[in-house]
Amino acid sequence: MGSFDWHYALGLLADADLWRAALLVVELAVAAWVLSTALGLLVALAQQSRLRPLRLLASAYVWFFRSLPLLVLLIFVYNSPQLFPDLRPLLSSPFTAGLVALVLSETAYIAEIHRGGLLAVGKEQGEAAQALGIPYAGVQRHVVVPQAFRVALPALGNEFISILKLTSLVSSISLAELLLVGQRLYTQNFLVLETLLAVAVYYVMLVTAFDRLRALLEHRLDVRRRRTKAGADTAPKSVAVPAAPQGEAVPAAPVRTRPRTPHEGEVVVRARGLRKSFGPVTVLDGVDLDVHRGEVVAVIGPSGSGKTTLVRTLNHLEQPDQGSVEIDGRLMGGKDRELAAQRRHVGMVFQRFNLFPHRTVLQNITLAPLQQRLSGRADAERRARELLGKVGLDSHAHKYPHQLSGGQQQRVAIARALAMNPSVLLFDEPTSALDPELVGEVLSVMSDLAADGTTMVVVTHEMRFAREVADWVVFMNHGRILVQGPPETVFDHSGEPRLERFFAAIGPA
Repeated sequence: MGSFDWHYALGLLADADLWRAALLVVELAVAAWVLSTALGLLVALAQQSRLRPLRLLASAYVWFFRSLPLLVLLIFVYNSPQLFPDLRPLLSSPFTAGLVALVLSETAYIAEIHRGGLLAVGKEQGEAAQALGIPYAGVQRHVVVPQAFRVALPALGNEFISILKLTSLVSSISLAELLLVGQRLYTQNFLVLETLLAVAVYYVMLVTAFDRLRALLEHRLDVRRRRTKAGADTAPKSVAVPAAPQGEAVPAAPVRTRPRTPHEGEVVVRARGLRKSFGPVTVLDGVDLDVHRGEVVAVIGPSGSGKTTLVRTLNHLEQPDQGSVEIDGRLMGGKDRELAAQRRHVGMVFQRFNLFPHRTVLQNITLAPLQQRLSGRADAERRARELLGKVGLDSHAHKYPHQLSGGQQQRVAIARALAMNPSVLLFDEPTSALDPELVGEVLSVMSDLAADGTTMVVVTHEMRFAREVADWVVFMNHGRILVQGPPETVFDHSGEPRLERFFAAIGPA
């Protein structure tokens, strides 16, 4: 039995041919990973498309190339010029043929990784971007894909390691990569174990180096590890809210008194005959609504009455089955870009804030104006800082959403909606996701907006706000408007039994 030749094995770590082969492995793996990652994202997006033929085509691609062994694909691609002579200049090179085969195969696997990342990004993130008037392509590029890539990065890094090792199969078509060079060596000296040990060490070194790069990239993309820029306050700053006596709940912020805006004059929002069903359930049943300029309309009612669906229909985040919505006299609806342009005039503040977690406060506010080229960066940032000052968060511009309280996040969301200079602001229960002690600071900002003449439609359970700030109150039940009128009429003199039961259930305003 022969002894293991350690001197020879260690000497291979300085072998020029093996180092050239290692460099070739890196070039092939990196090129295959980059191309497959880009193409896999396109396939994953196609799988999520609303167009059924595109979904079927993308799914068929993934099914076929995941089913096909890579070795079979390599040999077929390398020999395909026999069937298609025009491909000979391209595929006669083992490197190019190997790259094409790897990309065809890995794109199918990486598409599934991307699809998992896309599914992990909440639907509300896309809706928040749509509500800002950003078209589909911009929503994916600026909001959904960056978040999905961060989620998918560990799996994408692992897939790169797999590609790095799969390059050894390309030796089957005579590419001089690590394994083939090693085979040539041990066929000359018969030192099989020593040569394969050296080859294994090369692979371990490559995998370790690229795994470290992956870890560094993950760290770089993790916004939760980033520190606030120097000069930004780290202490929370909130709108002043009266302190409650010890042991009592914090009350809502006092609302600003102002003259009522008459329910007349220029109509900003006109909805007629809105109907919407989800399966057998009718959520909106022939709703008519007018909102006049400078008016605050509060929409109240029990859970499941259609309030949220109504405001989502006003900017066509929910497409009505029947009926129409006009904003400033322009009919809402149409294709993606046309609808996106219309939504610029309809700001929306969601129940759960829906800030973009991978962007700073300032970037959240400037995204839509910059993406739609409504202003230059300097003007957009100046306007964003003005709005942050308006909502009491001027020192938090460079923080990320996770560094803010719920009330602060909602105030940023209000500033983000205002950055588009909308004709009307829609609020979908803006305080329902907040702790009680944070409700007041958001209501205070909304009261200030009302005092400034901002046109608003507010779905709310805050009856005090509806009574004291709203100019017009709408009570919904089972998808219909049962009662509407000035607050004093709705709250004190409606005479509607269902409304009286509602007030009795929630307590006095």
